[in-house]
Amino acid sequence: MTGALILRFGTSRGREIISTDGEPYLALTFILAAAWWVSLGVVGSRDTTVLGTGTEEFKRVLSASFWLFGAVAVVSYVYQLDIARGYIGLALPAGIVSLFIARWLIRLWLRTERRHGKSNSTVLLVGGVHGVEHLARALVGHPMAGYRPIATYLPGAKPGSSVDPNLALPNVGVSMASESIVAAAQHLRPDAVALSSGVPLPPKTIRELGWALAEMQIKMILAPALTDIAGPRIHTQPLAGLPLIHVSTPNLRTSQNVLKRIFDLVGAGALLLMLSPVLCVVAVLVRLDTVGPVLFRQERVGSGGKYFKMYKFRTMVVDAEERLEDLKSQSEGNGVLFKLKADPRITRSGRFLRRYSIDELPQLFNVLNGSMSLVGPRPPLRTEVEMYQSHVHRRLMVRPGLTGLWQVSGRSLLSWDETVRLDLYYVENWSLLGDVTILLRTFKAVLARHGAY
Repeated sequence: MTGALILRFGTSRGREIISTDGEPYLALTFILAAAWWVSLGVVGSRDTTVLGTGTEEFKRVLSASFWLFGAVAVVSYVYQLDIARGYIGLALPAGIVSLFIARWLIRLWLRTERRHGKSNSTVLLVGGVHGVEHLARALVGHPMAGYRPIATYLPGAKPGSSVDPNLALPNVGVSMASESIVAAAQHLRPDAVALSSGVPLPPKTIRELGWALAEMQIKMILAPALTDIAGPRIHTQPLAGLPLIHVSTPNLRTSQNVLKRIFDLVGAGALLLMLSPVLCVVAVLVRLDTVGPVLFRQERVGSGGKYFKMYKFRTMVVDAEERLEDLKSQSEGNGVLFKLKADPRITRSGRFLRRYSIDELPQLFNVLNGSMSLVGPRPPLRTEVEMYQSHVHRRLMVRPGLTGLWQVSGRSLLSWDETVRLDLYYVENWSLLGDVTILLRTFKAVLARHGAY
């Protein structure tokens, strides 16, 4: 807000305007700043459940900002206040950018803290052995979410029961009574109690447990048996005191496909214009390095199982495909995908191009011709598709992508199951904002070279 004030009225004439009785912009700046702070709190942008992880925090910041300035516009119109449009026009984007930078810096600090086991919410896990084990692995596997399991409570289990010893979680009880669970919570004083899917407790006991935990200022978390489903597809409807959870179908309607296609055309076209000098230099480099074509064309399987030719800068010797059979026994991949860190078929220029994923840039032409998308599942080979289990074919419901969740989550370091899980998660939960987020994360992943070889 102060920056907008200086930019808009940073002259001697501006100081006169700021100080006049009719246009007290200095006072307005403090009022707007205070109102902005309150708005951010009202929408829950500082809630510990969204702070430091995911995109929900930034969505709430945007929502609070636009609602506030929308209210300012309405009040100005109704009461005919003569507020400089330039001041408002600068304050909104400058404020949002400043907030995003501040939240990003806080997120970096939080991640450092959580990497060292600090700034976490401790959680007591309650439920059946299998449900608690699954929830514990999810929380332990994603420490940046900020939840640290400290113990388990297995109501209805045999005395002495426990989860996998590798999780190092002691079990503190097996009684079905809410009083026993409350006593365990009083002893451990966790920040939250999480009920896993299939918890063998009657509704009355869960209700009593919720009341008791509320009195102790301990949160209660319910973890339903819904996996790999993002928030936009989940809707809660209260009915006769029951919170019914509705899960909508995957967002693959025709209108959404059109929107994604427009985004692909605009994005790929802009990237090709910006990167055309790089493409020309790389083409010359590949041509001078070894004998053979500049581009490598390979058959891949696209949307609906249709075959297409995928383009890449050639990073291997021309007879690489013929030599593949001799190298399969040395594969360091995940059982389905062939990967070899010290692949002898890779050329000198190819190692550099692969390290920074520059060899993938010609796939922008695939995006333009509609065989690929900017963001999507990894484009598979015909031989890989032949090895798919039935559920894995859902990866082919959308166009394969130049980048995707697999690209920003480890690439060659991922197991096959993890690769499939990420691709299916993308298919089930596609959104335009999600595509933008993945593209931004791709730049970081490429520079870090994590999992690239």
